[in-house]
Amino acid sequence: MTLSIVPPMSRAARLDAMDGAAPKVLVIGGGINGASVFRELALNGVPVMLAEKSDFCAGASSALSRMVHGGLRYLENGEFDLVREALDERNRLLRNAPHLVGPLRTIVPIDSWVSGALNAPLRFLGLSKAPSRRGALPVKLGLSFYDIYTRGKGGLPPHAFWSAKTAQARFPFRPGLRCAATYYDGQVSHPERVVTEIFEDVARAGCDAVALNHLEVTKIGPEVALTDRIGGREITLRPEIVVNATGAWIDRTNARAGATEDMVQGTKGAHLVLDHPELRDMLGDDMVYYENVDGRICIMFCLHGMVLIGSTDIKVPDPDKVRCEADEQAYILEGLSWVFPGITVRPDQVRHVFAGVRPLPVSGAGTTGQIPRGHFNRWTEGGIPMLSMIGGKWTTFRAFGELAADEVMARLGLTRRTGTGDLPIGGGAGYPSDPDAWCAEQAAVSGLSQARVATLLARYGTLAGALAQSFAGERMLPGLPGYSDAEIDYLIAHEQVETLADLALRRTVVALAGGLDAAALEALAERLAAARGWSAARREEELHRFRVKLATDHGADPERIGLHRKGEVAAQ
Repeated sequence: MTLSIVPPMSRAARLDAMDGAAPKVLVIGGGINGASVFRELALNGVPVMLAEKSDFCAGASSALSRMVHGGLRYLENGEFDLVREALDERNRLLRNAPHLVGPLRTIVPIDSWVSGALNAPLRFLGLSKAPSRRGALPVKLGLSFYDIYTRGKGGLPPHAFWSAKTAQARFPFRPGLRCAATYYDGQVSHPERVVTEIFEDVARAGCDAVALNHLEVTKIGPEVALTDRIGGREITLRPEIVVNATGAWIDRTNARAGATEDMVQGTKGAHLVLDHPELRDMLGDDMVYYENVDGRICIMFCLHGMVLIGSTDIKVPDPDKVRCEADEQAYILEGLSWVFPGITVRPDQVRHVFAGVRPLPVSGAGTTGQIPRGHFNRWTEGGIPMLSMIGGKWTTFRAFGELAADEVMARLGLTRRTGTGDLPIGGGAGYPSDPDAWCAEQAAVSGLSQARVATLLARYGTLAGALAQSFAGERMLPGLPGYSDAEIDYLIAHEQVETLADLALRRTVVALAGGLDAAALEALAERLAAARGWSAARREEELHRFRVKLATDHGADPERIGLHRKGEVAAQ
């Protein structure tokens, strides 16, 4: 089975369809939760529209640790229902999106036997707030819960324990190691594609639904006013219900309807992407899940040829001013040195940094780690009833969208007619049991090499069949290994690419693969400028703006990305 390419719909056509419309529901926010509730409503026959003020997945939904997991540490907070739900959703994603979500063996180094055994009861009684180290006993109890709950449900292999000798033969852990636990969770290679493919699935199904990025809601009253941030056009909608899925921006969105209650508090998670061959070769296909010096959980594993390492958990007042700061980078690298004392990281090996804001509920918890990670909805009455999606974690997006859609449909007097629990996502439909044979077959049909088709299968799932045929005669782009002119042009035409950030940070993995340099930026700018009809001056303006963003928000070396050419100076 191969999927068909969804015919592109122009930005002007989407704006025309939305202007003056009266959908049953308007979803505000194009991250993973907004996309999820959009899909649930659309597939159940509810006329729905979605507006995202920036790009799809430009917030927390693209700044996760790339893990799809049950949430082992949430057991300390007594969030058993959340872990059960997350394990279910993890297993669904492994089945429904196998091109994007795969199993990940996880190694937990442990330097004590019983430390942390009282973490959960002490926290429950309010007698402990700070994180503490976790010994073999509490880790064993948590992993046993994992195994018991997933047994017989098509889950992953059970956990095991290694002796200190075995663990240190595999990794150069610090002295004093007692043992190591191993278990399986999941990883997502390109989370932004999950959102893109959800929108494509809705369009492919012929639903009464429109989603548009770079469209900002400016006022919520009897009507909703919106402004196109690309062309400046102003439009209005008259939905019966608004779903606020703006994550860390929920309170600001509600304020546009006159609401004053604080519902969310953000905590920042920062990550580093390292070009470190020694660490990459050492990790292989495993993830190391370890405690930093203060007991905060950190992770490291290989992704797109780089090493991803993180993260932090810091309260932040303003989600618009979040970046990975120097002290956070130092903290993350300190943790790396703590678990692997013999590994050093040079400054030039930090190729990319990113940070996002977790939209956690307002809580009186003493530490950020104690704030509940579950999800719930809250209604606000007014000119238009609004449902705000509070909390949540990336892994449970489908369940959260289902919950929100059911509440909305109940309010509208509608009933569910289909579910998404077993529904493939995008290119997960008809995913081959023998990928090599499938790629060989598609290569013979398309004329592309089998290796190239395999790359497309990993990126797009079974949509790769149709793409391979449409990419015949493609030319690989200078500075962009693995990407061709035809592929970049396809992304621009079909996936609502309006800015270089959309293209380089979210529709492709160039940044995460450490490949954003001056040549790559020039190649991307050339394709986007041609597609959007930019003048030479506009092209240079867009390039400069994005270079500054890369240097200030993502730690890019100014010289490497060409920021200092022709007298350009990075913003401080």
